[in-house]
Amino acid sequence: MLIAVVLTLNEQRHIADCLASLAWADGRLVFDSFSSDRTVALAQAAGADVAQLRFENYAQQRNAALEHVAAQHADAWVFFVDADERCTPALAAEIRAVVADPRTDERPVWSVPRNNYLFGRLTKGAGWWPDFQARLFRVGRVRFDPLREVHEVALFDGEHGFLKNELTHFNYDDVAQFHAKQRRYTEYDASILFKQNIRPKPRNFVLQPLREFKRRFFALRGYVDGLHGLRLSLLMAYYQFDLYRRLARMWRERELAG
Repeated sequence: MLIAVVLTLNEQRHIADCLASLAWADGRLVFDSFSSDRTVALAQAAGADVAQLRFENYAQQRNAALEHVAAQHADAWVFFVDADERCTPALAAEIRAVVADPRTDERPVWSVPRNNYLFGRLTKGAGWWPDFQARLFRVGRVRFDPLREVHEVALFDGEHGFLKNELTHFNYDDVAQFHAKQRRYTEYDASILFKQNIRPKPRNFVLQPLREFKRRFFALRGYVDGLHGLRLSLLMAYYQFDLYRRLARMWRERELAG
């Protein structure tokens, strides 16, 4: 038994096409965070099961989805897909072969590579390919670390498998959407550093962005995407600066509060 699970919040634009790409699964579950748009209605119209839970963080939501599936199918596999992702027929066939293989019991977690489309363009450098994401899990043998609320980490015993066929990810439509998401990430990352009692140093505002640019453009081959890769590398370098700017703000607010 393989259940494809899609976590959603106001995904009416993507949900129908996402679920259509998962029609090969034994079951499709939309685990919704009380969307205010037509996400739930579209999911039900597509024949998917729907469960709803108020969103706290990604780790909690994924754990809750795993528990929901386990209550009905104790020996199932779960394949997590985001609403803005599409599963190709080649990937579906590979997953089917993996879960049917009895040797797979040694590997309760499998990661899938992603083809990321940023601003409408397939991106092969700057860290966006192969972009492996842990998505295929054996129910009952995996939990997500509750302390990692973003960029979730799976906790499990056994080996880690890697699929070969890519998941298609329509990542960012435009720069405005990119900025909105990166601001959320940097605020979260800054809060982690703040809780660890780390103070920003003057050199962090210069050296960290430079390191990030070199890592993205050269080490992670952002140059293969030409000007597109250069822009992405510069944007990610800027958000390293923004990370330490936000961290400095948190320390100032603490000092002002006494």
